[in-house]
Amino acid sequence: MNRLRSALPLLLLIAAGIVLLASGVFDRIHPEQLVAHQHQLREHLAEHPWLSRLGYISLLVLATCTGVPVTILLILAAGFAFGVVEGTAYSSIGLTLGSLILFLASRYAFGIGSKHPPAIADKLHHGFERHPVVYTMFLRLVPVAPFGLVTMALAWFRCPLWLFLGATFLGGTVMLVFETSVGAGLGVALSHGRQLGPELIFDPSVVLPLCALAALSLVPLVVERVRQHRSRV
Repeated sequence: MNRLRSALPLLLLIAAGIVLLASGVFDRIHPEQLVAHQHQLREHLAEHPWLSRLGYISLLVLATCTGVPVTILLILAAGFAFGVVEGTAYSSIGLTLGSLILFLASRYAFGIGSKHPPAIADKLHHGFERHPVVYTMFLRLVPVAPFGLVTMALAWFRCPLWLFLGATFLGGTVMLVFETSVGAGLGVALSHGRQLGPELIFDPSVVLPLCALAALSLVPLVVERVRQHRSRV
């Protein structure tokens, strides 16, 4: 009974995610849908500026804390709707709050770590114990696994709350700048009549943020290599 009680918040979040996916609420954030209804979207943003922004942040919080794998679509949609600066700011708030909720629910469910961990946690635990700061930043910058699973893994091996929040906010925001730029670039390209497809990736407004994102994901690896080199000297 105690185990079920401790797992209840996490189970409720998972159930809420299933309900959200089944409701079809995320169907309207596909890039083609945004372009098809961009005039209505712009009018709604102009008529309800604060409500639309609060609605977006709330939706991203829900998607993140329930582990629904649509956060990247929401981030791209924010770039399309709000631009790079505003989109990054709103996404950073939503992603950090949603991750915090999932982290706390997961840590409560896993207790002190005596229960059997998720499979991904077993693989990540060894690296985390050696270099917790570098490894946490690595997990936030490099997409080695879905965002929600990484959050649950960090909760399992008792990542300090300050480190989790710092890595999620700082690392997440840095990634969001480029991800939101991709969304803004997609919006510009699609609004000029380009079709959604592989060839769209080579549009300068899309390919440049993607290249920057790929380069950024290598930063933790370079830092780790430098640390290893210095320890040998």
